[in-house]
Amino acid sequence: MIRPITPADRSIYLSLMDEFYHSPAVLHPVDRRYWERAVDEMLRSDAYLLGYLFELDGQTVGYAMLARAYSAECGGPVLWIEELYLREAFRSRGLGSEFLHFLEQTFTDTCCRFRLEIEPSNERALALYRRHGFEPLPYLQMIRDFPR
Repeated sequence: MIRPITPADRSIYLSLMDEFYHSPAVLHPVDRRYWERAVDEMLRSDAYLLGYLFELDGQTVGYAMLARAYSAECGGPVLWIEELYLREAFRSRGLGSEFLHFLEQTFTDTCCRFRLEIEPSNERALALYRRHGFEPLPYLQMIRDFPR
């Protein structure tokens, strides 16, 4: 089951984020305060971030975080898949595909693009996204942070 995060889910969501941010999918340390701010923002409003939990057989097994944006390049709203995490024991069971189908059913009427970043060595995730029609962009991404 895929369901939106609720205030009662804050601690489990943060626990899953901790697992994600200490996994090989993340290339550098991320301050825990930043995760907490993201969850607080999701619980405050869905204007910027959306959060979902994945449940299977009564267990919480993963989460997703989505961010809203607008792109002149594609002429409309874009939904960023900021994070998609499944606990190791629950991978390769179709939950990632289920979530991508959920996104298509829920957001393709209001978005013109789904976008995500992936660690190139994450071959299982790369295969999942390719099966669902995602294509690599030949861009070099650059950032400039202003830590708070």
